[in-house]
Formats: sequence, C-alpha cells, structure tokens
Amino acid sequence: MKYAVLSACLSALVLQTSAAMAADYSSVSKQRLDNPEDANWLMYRRTYDGWGYSPLDQITPENVKSLRPVWSYSTGVREGHQAPPLVNDGKMFVSTPENQVLALDAASGDLLWRYVRELPDDLLQLHPTNRGVALFGDTVYLATVDAFLVALDAKTGAVLWEREVEDYLSGYYMTMSPLIAEGNVMVGVSGGEFGIRGFVAAFDAKTGEPTWKTYTIPGPGEPGNETWPGETWKTGGVPVWLTGNYDPQTKIAYWGTGNGGPWVGATRAGDNLHATSVIALDVTTGKLVAHHQYHWNDSWDWDEVSPPLLIDVKRDGKTIKGLVHAGRNGYLWLLDRAAETIRFVDAKPFVNQNVFTSIDPKTGRPTYDESKKPVVGKRIDFCPSLWGGKNWPPSAYNPKTRLLYIPANENLCSAISASPASYRPGELYMGATLSDLKVYPKSPDVDHIGELQAWDLDTGERKWTAKFPQQLWAPVLTTGGGLVFAGGTNDRFFRAFDATTGEILWQQRTNSGVTGVPTSFAVNGVQYIAVQSGWGVDAERGQAMLNASMGTTISVPQGGVLWVFALASE
Repeated sequence: MKYAVLSACLSALVLQTSAAMAADYSSVSKQRLDNPEDANWLMYRRTYDGWGYSPLDQITPENVKSLRPVWSYSTGVREGHQAPPLVNDGKMFVSTPENQVLALDAASGDLLWRYVRELPDDLLQLHPTNRGVALFGDTVYLATVDAFLVALDAKTGAVLWEREVEDYLSGYYMTMSPLIAEGNVMVGVSGGEFGIRGFVAAFDAKTGEPTWKTYTIPGPGEPGNETWPGETWKTGGVPVWLTGNYDPQTKIAYWGTGNGGPWVGATRAGDNLHATSVIALDVTTGKLVAHHQYHWNDSWDWDEVSPPLLIDVKRDGKTIKGLVHAGRNGYLWLLDRAAETIRFVDAKPFVNQNVFTSIDPKTGRPTYDESKKPVVGKRIDFCPSLWGGKNWPPSAYNPKTRLLYIPANENLCSAISASPASYRPGELYMGATLSDLKVYPKSPDVDHIGELQAWDLDTGERKWTAKFPQQLWAPVLTTGGGLVFAGGTNDRFFRAFDATTGEILWQQRTNSGVTGVPTSFAVNGVQYIAVQSGWGVDAERGQAMLNASMGTTISVPQGGVLWVFALASE
C-alpha cells in the first residue's frame, strides 16, 4: 500500500511541474532551428551543419579546473546511454535505452515528466540504445527500437500520435535522433544485419502522415540497381542509423549509409550502391540528388553511417563547400558539395589502414589489396578493425580554432571468416563466422589504441593527438571558450582538453563509461556542460573482444546517470 501512495505522490509532483512547464514553454520554430540561440541546444549536434559546437565561452582553459557536478539524475536503465541532452530555454529533454524520455529542469535537475514506451516481448534489440529526441513546435519526437515514430507533447509528455515506420519482426529498428526540416520529420532505419532494405522516410511534423520514402538500395529500373546482382537488392541491408546533416540554402540533407548484407562482399558481388556512402536527399521530395561511395563492395563491416560535417574549407586560395567525413574505413574524406553534385577532393588515412592500395585522384574510388579482402572459408586479417578508425561517435568542428576533432582508434585490427548465408525475415543475415571474428592490437608492443585527434582542414595536417591505452568511444563537444569535451574510455573519466594543444585540463570520474553525446547550454547566465554516462552496446562488446585477445579482465559498470557540470561558485 505504501508503494502505491508513494507512486501517487510522485505522479502528482510530476503533474504539478509539467503544468508549470506548460505555462512557459518556448515553442521551437523553423527560424530557431536555423539559428539557435547560444544558450540552447535544440537538435542532435546543435546546428544543421553537424559541428557539435557551442559558442558559449564562460568556461575556459583558465578556469575549467573549477568545473564541478551541480546535479545528476539516475535513469534507472542499463545499457549504452548515447543521447545528447537537448535544452530549450531551461527545459531539458533526453532519451535513454528502452525508449524512455526524460524532461527535466535544466538548472535544478527536477523531473518534469517521463515517457516510458512499452516494447514488445518478442523484440530482438541488437543495439539497445537511443541517440536522442528532436524538438519542433511544442512537440518532442522519438524514433523507437520497435520502428515507430512517436510525437510527445513537450509540456506534458502525453502521446500526440505515433506512426509505424516499418515492421520490427522483419528486422527493422531505429536508434537515431530524428531530423526536422521544412515541416518534415525524417528518420532512417537500422537492421543491416537482418537483410533489410534500408531507407530514409519523412513524415509531416504535425500529423505524422508519410510524405516520402527513399530507399538506399536502388530497385529495378533505378540507377545503381545493376550493382546488385539478381535479387540481392531486396535484402542488401544499407541501414541509416545516424541523424543526417542539412543545408537550409539548398534544402538538401546528407546521410551516411551502412554495410551491405550479408557482411562480406564475397557473398554479394558488385559495388553495391549506395552502401557505405553519403547520399544527398532533397528534404521536400526525398529525391536522391547525389552520392559518393567511400568504398565499394564493403567486406569489413566499415559502416559509413556518420554523416559528413558541412564545413567551408580553404584550399589553394579557394573556398570549398566541404563535406568532411572521418570514415570507419580509416580515411579522412573531403568532398565538395553543390546543389546536385558531390565531387571528390581529397582523402588521407588518419589511422593505420592496410586494405586500400591507392585512391583514384579524380573519383575517390579506392583500389584494394585483395589479400586483405575476406573470402568464404578463410580467415582474413585487416586494419583498422571492424569497429573502424572511427565508429559512430561524432566528430566536432570549432570555427575559432578551425580544427576538426576526431575520436579515433589506432593500432587495432580484425579477422573475419566469411560463410554462406540464408535469408529468413527477422533473423541475422551476416554471412560471417562469428566464432572466428577477432579484434586485436596491431602488435603486442603497441602503447595505445584510443586517440583524440585534431586536424587542420585547410592544410590537411594533424595538429595534435591525445592518446589513451585502450579504445575510445567518445562523442565530442567543442566550445567557444576554447575547449573540447569527451569521455569514451573504460576508466570512466569525462575530460576537458585545450582545443588548441590537446592538453588534458580537467577530468571527472563518473559512474560508468561515457558514450553519451555531450552538450553545453546556459540558464540565467550560467554555462553548463551535460552528458550521459552509461556503458554498453558496441563499447562493451569491443571491450570483451579486447579482453579475449589481450588476456585482460577489464569490466566497466553499467547503469545510466545524467551528469551536469558548472563552474564552482566563488
């Protein structure tokens, strides 16, 4: 009985706080998404260009040592907490694994409301996480792991509408933060290991009605279908599991795409468009207007799902409207974007890579060392590992330093043996012998694996590198105060770096490993840094594989906690 009374009291408190929130909630307009106020963080990477940059400059290299936790909130959920805390005029919205959404007072940590989705019992969660919500008008949008798009009232958490995007029983799921532009809410589907046919879909932001759907694998009669022999296009994978970046001037969004299915190219001939690519979609119609494939007939599980950052780069006295991508294949790509074209400019390795022997200087198409390409029945070794030179954690760009900050993994290799695969809806369709799948250091005497790298895009030179003993799963934040924030290590630290030199200036050990996307915001003139700590998913799996290959027994505790920091009061 006492628990029922306590639950009722808590519900009453949440209703009171959400009622107060309804009175002063700031509606999120198109204009605010185009030009967000410095104090707010209204979308996945704060701005459409994907920089992960906050102009706030109250916290600096000189005073960051005074940064202290000011409040925290335990989510009560296990697994990988990867979502950024979004903040709209003092109201914070953050998602967790199991498709829960928390609305909190950003300055005090008081809970305003909580949404908990009831997931089906027969759901197989290959990636049990969520990478964030989206805000528009008075609505919070959530893409779910059972492949629904849900619209919540931002003031109360009540469900306004929900729309099935695809059938989860066929292997489709979603983990991304939706992208909102021109009145559309856009999502991409995961499930590349289940024989899906990937796509990006758009829905009317007010009603949830479908507006368009664009497949990442061309069907019969569409350009590129010939790169999928027979009917392999029907089950070829090519997921889209990270939020695209967007150019409001051209109304084009740029999305990264994942692996073909099955995993190893020897089981599916052809270039396999538009796998491991960037695709450019008109957000009003869904038309695919351009693409660039980073590597063809992917055989190493090098998903290129991170969307390129939209950065103007200066080369040879000219300004390039750049698409910048630190690839899972270990190369840093510079492409030139126009209204309906993507042109290759440059690519160079940012970690050790032994698969590419050359890159065509005009097209950017790589040539392979065939001895490093997995085949059926034989184990093949290659570098970087299947986790890639950089996995899903986003890079960040600082317009003041003009440096790109990349969370990389160096000195790490893999081995895969391919095997025939049979497609059955909703079952794994990988074509790889998982018992023979290995991740290991390049050599026994390597002194580090994780690297936070800073690159000058105008010169194409690396400026500094911070090194860590093991893997780095670190989404990056950079600020106008001249700092870079990142976690991602198995020692549970969240750190601040000097954006110019890479020196570690501050660190805070948290409850778990930090794989959440950090954000910065301000309330009443005080700058805050916020991040979720909660180890799991691929970071945990990667650690297990390294333990097996290195003979270590490193274990990172799970459990999600939202941490919020500010400078100590004088």
